[in-house]
Amino acid sequence: MAPSDRPEPPTDADAAPAEAIRVVIAEDQQLIRRAFATMFQMEPDIEVVGQAADGVEAIDLVRRYRPDIVLMDIQMPRLGGIAATRRIVAEHPGSQVVALSTFDTDDLVFEAISAGAQAYLLKDTSENEILDTIRAVKRGESRLSPLVARKVFEEFRRARPQVPVAGEGEAADEPLTEREEEILALVAKGRSNREIADAVHLAEGTVKNYVSRIMEKLHVQTRTELAVKALGRPRR
Repeated sequence: MAPSDRPEPPTDADAAPAEAIRVVIAEDQQLIRRAFATMFQMEPDIEVVGQAADGVEAIDLVRRYRPDIVLMDIQMPRLGGIAATRRIVAEHPGSQVVALSTFDTDDLVFEAISAGAQAYLLKDTSENEILDTIRAVKRGESRLSPLVARKVFEEFRRARPQVPVAGEGEAADEPLTEREEEILALVAKGRSNREIADAVHLAEGTVKNYVSRIMEKLHVQTRTELAVKALGRPRR
């Protein structure tokens, strides 16, 4: 092979792209559904694998394609988004749900989060915030604004007026260390693990381990529940 025929060494630009985030869009209004699809198709790291007009179709598409993210409208015909979210989370835990709604009423927010949604977005949310939320949820994070988190907490508090103590049904929360309290406060503000790591000068993996331990101590299953519970804890 002549020197001029030799292939150039690989560069960063030639490296294989990261695997795209596979998304199913569940939205009963065709124009909105297509608008989301068009927006996602412009992003090199996001792939739309299916579009559903109701909750039944969304469940079928999740079963067929196993997407990473389901952008789920809350109010749809045949089967609504909350019921569909509950089914998807139970049957396909690898697919995370981002709830989507025109309304931020307490009952809708609380029901969506309780059903297992990892984030709650309004339809007038900016494109950048929607894209950031999709990527954050794929990383295992949640996106819950302080306003929405407070709505969830208020409903949670009304539904559970009695705080359990040790020996009365539920296990009491274990005390947190000073460092864990610091990290919990940042989780409650919606910070990602990377942002928390920068703020407290720790490795991102170390922060992830801290968050997992805090979740165990406070008896919650998701980061969203953790953020909500943090808002109800007395300030130190």
